[in-house]
Amino acid sequence: MEDYRAVADRIAAEIAAGRLRPGDRLPTQRRFARRHGIANSTAARVYRELARRGLVVGEVGRGTFVRSADPAPEPALAEPGVARVELEMTTSVLPEQSALLGGGLGRMLRPDVLDAALRPVGAAGAAAAREAAAAALARPGWDPEPAQVLFAGNGRQAIAAALTALVPPGERLAVESLTYPVTRTLATRLGCTLVPVDTDEHGLVPEALARAYRAGPLRAVYLQPTLHNPLGCTMPLARRAALAEVLREHGIHAVEDRVYAFLGDSQPPLAALAPEHTVVVDSLSKRLAPGLTLGFLLPPPGLAEQCAAALRSGALSASGFALEAATGWLVDGTVATMERAKRADAAARQELVAERLAGFAVRAGENSYHCWWELPGRWRAETFVAAAARRGIAVTPAAAFSTGTGHAPNAVRLAISAPPMSTLASTLTVLANVARANPVDGCPE
Repeated sequence: MEDYRAVADRIAAEIAAGRLRPGDRLPTQRRFARRHGIANSTAARVYRELARRGLVVGEVGRGTFVRSADPAPEPALAEPGVARVELEMTTSVLPEQSALLGGGLGRMLRPDVLDAALRPVGAAGAAAAREAAAAALARPGWDPEPAQVLFAGNGRQAIAAALTALVPPGERLAVESLTYPVTRTLATRLGCTLVPVDTDEHGLVPEALARAYRAGPLRAVYLQPTLHNPLGCTMPLARRAALAEVLREHGIHAVEDRVYAFLGDSQPPLAALAPEHTVVVDSLSKRLAPGLTLGFLLPPPGLAEQCAAALRSGALSASGFALEAATGWLVDGTVATMERAKRADAAARQELVAERLAGFAVRAGENSYHCWWELPGRWRAETFVAAAARRGIAVTPAAAFSTGTGHAPNAVRLAISAPPMSTLASTLTVLANVARANPVDGCPE
C-alpha cells in the first residue's frame, strides 16, 4: 500500500507548480481515495498531512481548499490606487513615540549606567527592575510581588519558558480552539501534545477544559483572557472565576498571556483568582515597539525555580541593555504615557472599523488593535484572503489560528494597528467592497 506521505508529496508538488491554485477545492476524501487508488483512511491521513504542512485548510460545511501562500503578492498585483497595506501584524508605532523613547535613553550614555547594562544579568534582574515591572503590571485586584518577576528577552521567550517549565515533552497542553499561532508553533517544537478546547464569545469554556482533563491529564492550559487574539473578546469575571475553580479542582496550571491587557481590562486577572495555579506572561512589545522589548514571567512561588531554570537553560533571559533601558522607561513614566496614547489610538481605529464595516459581522474589544470578521456566506476565507491580496492588502485567515484538525471558521482577522489612519480608512472601504462583491468575478452584486 502506498504511503500517505508520498501521496501528500505529489499533491504538494502540484500546489508548488501552480496546477492547484489558492482557493481551489479538493475533492471529498472518498472521491480522492478512488481517484488515487487508496483506502479512505489513507486519504484522510493525506488531507491531515497537507493541513499540517499548511498547504490546505478545511472550512465548515464547505470542504478542503488550497491555502493562499504565506508571502503576500507583490504590490504590482494590486489594483490601481491601492497601496500595499499590512493588516496581518499587530505592531503599532505612534508618531510621537520615538521622541519619548529617545529622551529616556540619555541616561544610558552615562559610563556607570552603560557599564552595568553591558554586563550579563540573571533571570531575576535587579531589585529596581523587579519593583518597576511589578508596579507597571499591577491591575485592580492584582498586585504582584516584585520577587515574583522574572525577565525574558521578549513575550515569545516568556511563553517558551513557561511551557518548558510546565509541560514535559509528550505531555498534554490545552489551548483555545483558536489561539496565538506562535504559541502553537512553540508547543509543537517543545514536544507538547496540543489539546484544543472550545471557546465562545466570552473566551475559553471552563466546562470544556474540565472535559478535556477527564479525557487525559493536562499539564497546563495556555490562554488569553483579555482581548483574545484573534477573537478580540475579554473574559467576564464570572467566567474567570469558573475557570479558576476548574484549575484548582484538577490541579491544572494556566499560562495567562496578558500582552494586550494594557489596552483595557477592568477585570482582575486569572492570576488574582487562582494565584497558585497561574503563570503570567507579558511584554513591552505592544506597549512600546518590537525593536527593543522585554518579556515578563510571573510564576507563583512554587514554580519560580522551574521557570528561572527554563529561562537560563533556553538562553531566553533578557539582555542587560534592554533591561536597563526598560527599567528607566517604566520608572520615568514613559511606558504609562505610551499605554494611554495607544489606548486612545486603538479606540479611534475601532471607531473607524465600526463605520467602514457597518453591516458586517465584525467583533472586537473597544480598545483592541485587531478585529474578527465573520465573512458573508458567499465568501470562503482563503478566497477572500486571495482577493484582498490582489488589491495589495494582507489579512489573515482563521485557519492560521486554528488548533484542531477539523474545519476552520469562515472568518479573517484584521490587524488594524500599523497603517496610518487615512490608509486604514481607505483600506477598510476596499475590503468592504470586496466582501460585497461576487467571489466568482469580483463584481458587485
